[in-house]
Amino acid sequence: MQAYQHEGTGEVTRLLVAARGGDRVAADRILPLVYDDLRRLARRHLRREMGERTIQATDLVHEAYLKFGGSALGAADRSHFLALASHAMRQVLVDHARSRLAAKRGGGVRAVTFSESVWTADFAPEELLALDAALGRLEERQRRVVECRFFAGMEEKEIAEALGVTERTVRRDWAKARAWLVRWMSDSPPD
Repeated sequence: MQAYQHEGTGEVTRLLVAARGGDRVAADRILPLVYDDLRRLARRHLRREMGERTIQATDLVHEAYLKFGGSALGAADRSHFLALASHAMRQVLVDHARSRLAAKRGGGVRAVTFSESVWTADFAPEELLALDAALGRLEERQRRVVECRFFAGMEEKEIAEALGVTERTVRRDWAKARAWLVRWMSDSPPD
């Protein structure tokens, strides 16, 4: 698994701090430094999308940036910035899936099972919507751990840094979240 760190990492953090202080030039310099990382994230998200693609990686990056742009400047560092971007990309894809389903005749959401193999499987629009609904039921930090690990492909150490918790907490949250998602996405959801 490739980490999203390189020699510009410190520069991004420095620019984020400056941008939060009102430096517009610093804010404008951040995107070019992380653009390749954002495209990698977008391609990772899109690999899971089944059927005909309705959005390309570049478009996903741009739509996600429009969605989270201002809030991204609140990121503590590069990892946190990429975690916010991954979350925004998932939201964009969910919005696109909803649009596609709304356009289909008789399109409805169907129940899916959430086994270990699903973590690497492709998602149909219905499954992506079911996953999004299940993620919405998780505790905030557990949901963010799932987004970072599953959608952004981040390692435990990167997630811990982005969320400001320990790696042990990330492992615990991942195990709890996965157990609940399996239950909620199975044919017999919990009470």
